[in-house]
Amino acid sequence: MFPTNIPAVINDRTVRQVARVSVGGARVRIVLSNTYGAKPIVLSKATLGLPVGEGAVAADSIRAVMFGGREAAVILPGASSLSDPVALPIPALSQVAVSFHLPTATAVQSFHWDGRQTGWMVPGDQTRAPVLGKTGQATTTARPLLSGIQVETDTLARAVAVLGDSITDGATASLDKDSRWPDFLAARLAPRGVAVLNAGISGARLVSDGMGVNALARFDRDVLSQPGVQSVIVLLGINDIAWPGTAFARDAKRPSLDDLTAGFRQLIEQAHGRGVRVIGATLTPFEGALPNTPLDDYYSVEKDTLRQVLNAWIRHSGAFDAVVDLDAALRDPSHPARLAAKFDSGDRLHPGDEGNRAMADAVDLDALIPGADHVRVISTGNAGTGK
Repeated sequence: MFPTNIPAVINDRTVRQVARVSVGGARVRIVLSNTYGAKPIVLSKATLGLPVGEGAVAADSIRAVMFGGREAAVILPGASSLSDPVALPIPALSQVAVSFHLPTATAVQSFHWDGRQTGWMVPGDQTRAPVLGKTGQATTTARPLLSGIQVETDTLARAVAVLGDSITDGATASLDKDSRWPDFLAARLAPRGVAVLNAGISGARLVSDGMGVNALARFDRDVLSQPGVQSVIVLLGINDIAWPGTAFARDAKRPSLDDLTAGFRQLIEQAHGRGVRVIGATLTPFEGALPNTPLDDYYSVEKDTLRQVLNAWIRHSGAFDAVVDLDAALRDPSHPARLAAKFDSGDRLHPGDEGNRAMADAVDLDALIPGADHVRVISTGNAGTGK
């Protein structure tokens, strides 16, 4: 229902994207995804490098990326391709540029709708170009194909995943500033050698499909199968509650409290079965959300009542291993149904950069990765390899 921010077909073009890693290491590899594609995707070449701004990379940092020892790769429909490790030392909290060339007409159906980071598309194979040519250059904030960057660490790595919607995705975070709330959390955890994985999708929901499949359908792929994950923070439910009845879903049925809590309990059981802790996050205030837009009826008193009842369950049910009260962190003390002005991006739903920082600061780091004796393990499932 919204523009995809990428061409319907990408033909003989190089795509260059920049992303920040949380932990550092001496070798890196990338994950490219064709999860939703109906046809194989062919890549002729790919490279990694250290960005220096405006799509340029340091010439002496450019490294070829191989897939099973070959430059070219074919990503099958529904599959992902994991590259060979690339020797490229990267400090913690630094950026890396990923470039790949699509030599033939390619319909890209697997992409991250808004990565809050500028990317570039240019004609021909410019994967090894320190500076991209200006002729035919286009920019986008979407992330075609790139679904992960893995950094090899000297010791067994630990990771925290954040499963969420547009608030986690960083819908109103400043462009190119790495100011989503998981970014601020990554900065707090980096000194402990703990990585943060942002599994936020704008429009995502807990118990129904939206812009992306429901949380249970993607939980294994986006969280449990990710290397090193020991804990997951879940911030989901506001779209389940507020989307029904809007201009885009007039006749959709709003889930009940029982529907939502059953969804959370299923996530928790699946996580505990793999030895992964689950931290529940309360839903943040949204009175008056999205004014002067087609979604200006996103908020209602009835919807907010359900949010508050769900928040009470998150806080007091004992279902989660720990709770982070983001509602308390962001609400206006004099009007609790509303975001505090200093944390509001301006749309009364999504926090701005300072709101994102406050969310990250509200997390008890010791509750994320406690000593092993505090982690409940129900089976011998392995959450990752530490890379």
